[in-house]
Amino acid sequence: MAAHPTVQSLIERSNRLGADPKNTNYAGGNTSAKGTDRDPVTGGDVELLWVKGSGGDLGTLKDTGLAALRLDRMRAMVDTYPGVEREDEMVAAFDYCLHGKGGAAPSIDTAMHGLVDAAHVDHLHPDSGIAIACASDGPELTEKIFGDKVVWVPWRRPGFQLGLDIAQIKERNPQAVGCILGGHGITAWGDTSEESEQNSLWIIDTAAHYIAEHSAAEPFGPALEGYGALSEDERRAKAAALMPTIRSIASTDKPQVGHFTDDDAVLDFLAHTEHPRLAELGTSCPDHFLRTKVKPLVLDLPSDASVEDAQARLRELHESYREDYQAYYDRHADPDSPAIRGADPAIVLIPGVGMFSFGKDKQTARVAGEFFINAINVMRGAEGLSSYTPIDEREKFRIEYWALEEAKLQRMPKPKELATRIALVTGAASGIGKAIAKRLAAEGAVVAIADLSLEKAQEAAAEIGGPDKAVGVRVDVSDENAVQQAIDETLLAFGGLDIVINNAGLSLSKSLLDTTEKDWDLQHNVMAKGSFLVSKAAAKVLIEQNLGGDVIYISSKNSVFAGPNNIAYSATKADQAHQVRLLAAELGEHQIRVNGINPDGVVQGSGIFASGWGANRAKTYGIEEQDLGKFYAQRTILKREVLPENVANAAFALLSQDLSHTTGLHVPVDAGVAAAFLR
Repeated sequence: MAAHPTVQSLIERSNRLGADPKNTNYAGGNTSAKGTDRDPVTGGDVELLWVKGSGGDLGTLKDTGLAALRLDRMRAMVDTYPGVEREDEMVAAFDYCLHGKGGAAPSIDTAMHGLVDAAHVDHLHPDSGIAIACASDGPELTEKIFGDKVVWVPWRRPGFQLGLDIAQIKERNPQAVGCILGGHGITAWGDTSEESEQNSLWIIDTAAHYIAEHSAAEPFGPALEGYGALSEDERRAKAAALMPTIRSIASTDKPQVGHFTDDDAVLDFLAHTEHPRLAELGTSCPDHFLRTKVKPLVLDLPSDASVEDAQARLRELHESYREDYQAYYDRHADPDSPAIRGADPAIVLIPGVGMFSFGKDKQTARVAGEFFINAINVMRGAEGLSSYTPIDEREKFRIEYWALEEAKLQRMPKPKELATRIALVTGAASGIGKAIAKRLAAEGAVVAIADLSLEKAQEAAAEIGGPDKAVGVRVDVSDENAVQQAIDETLLAFGGLDIVINNAGLSLSKSLLDTTEKDWDLQHNVMAKGSFLVSKAAAKVLIEQNLGGDVIYISSKNSVFAGPNNIAYSATKADQAHQVRLLAAELGEHQIRVNGINPDGVVQGSGIFASGWGANRAKTYGIEEQDLGKFYAQRTILKREVLPENVANAAFALLSQDLSHTTGLHVPVDAGVAAAFLR
């Protein structure tokens, strides 16, 4: 069924506005349109408001993300409005104005759209507009920049009263096309969708041009000696070295996923004298500090400080940050306030290196970093024209610990079993490794797909869901430097490491007399040595994070079972199997569990079998290669073929809370091979 033309126009306008970050931040702002549609009950026309609902993003908005409300019922709410002290009650009343089934829940900004006497309304959070909104002389700047076409609205928490205020401003200022909302953003309107969009863009671009033309040359003050950006290679190396410590800091109350950026805006901010003062003032726009917390943790050491000195100082600063945040909560909380949600920073700034941001998943962490870059841009604009003056601390607390915001958080779905966990799976572009990576991602983990082929690793990552779910990295597990590089890339992509799956492998099926020294070394370098190198590099991270962790070895039934023409492969699998026991004993004090899985006969999707191993094994058993899976199945107790997904299921079981007290275990996934029973 074709969308209503008014709805279609609204979606197209929203997508255009939301696609350009200069107009609004991710998931920030909302748009609306008013029009008529047929009432299926009466058959007559009914006036409706279509408005972006709670959550969602303008750039990707679809009609399912809109709330549709009857305008007559919504406007009638003005007569029953109990006043600003009870305005939160009006949000629940919006549900009684909804037209039809489905759609999104109405947001707190619904009143702004419904009460303003304009067919189309846009509320956005552009950096240029918020810079004016957060300038100490914002009202004067608004008049100077826009004349009487844009009206200043003093800070008011989003809600019904703000909608009434803006409606009154439009009524009293018929020449106006929009407002600057103090400490918040902009609102614009129009008689047509095109006019509303043009007015929004005019406000945004006019503010940006004015800032560019009139800003002070150094809005963040003069350069701070010793705080300039390191080279790109130095930045990334130092970021990876610091990441485990920083994640430990950000995850003291609950585990978090991280994101790193060395965006020029961040490096420039940290390289100038005013950054400590401005960082202490924190963010202003409600969308910003809800994601970033009221302020970041900033390392107060120069760019060339050693990793060890930086780690020690970060731990000291973290203690102070937690005390300060607890005091902030205690100053403003009342008996009805939601409980404190944790006192760890969401944003950590390292001079010369960049920004580390954290959240409940990769997207949340990445978006938090994007929001703080928005805040830096706002600070730059406000300081360039005047001085940055965000809303006061009390108002920030009222937003951060708003009962309506708490209710929204409580409505969020329960996290999946592996949420916040970061996995590195070697040999994960195919077969068992790929199946494990997919299962871990499906259970909420983020995954680094490590493989000898970067192209195939990236293809597998894209198949799983892209950079907010999985990334592809190249690794030769027999090369210590390459292993460290893969670990570092995982840290930079996701902020840490919790799960290591030692799966990379290969095999050559040869008799003792046909097995060369080169054959022996190749298999031992990849599996025995490779697993050792990966586990060693990963253990350093896991220990520094102090969050525990899991290491799983994909060994083999051949680590126990002795078969013909398999000397090198089976010997190295036995090596891996004993590494499990040794590391379980050694790493347990750090709450790191080490377990193994012994699969057998996993033919489908296997890179090993496709590379010649399958043909050799089939020849050994005197069967056709395509029948190898069936052959393996028939020699098992259960007469079932083992698939990559069966091994992935075992890996998930070992990582789940159901086996939280298990370490040093080998799980057979072989459909039952009596000769390989563990004794």
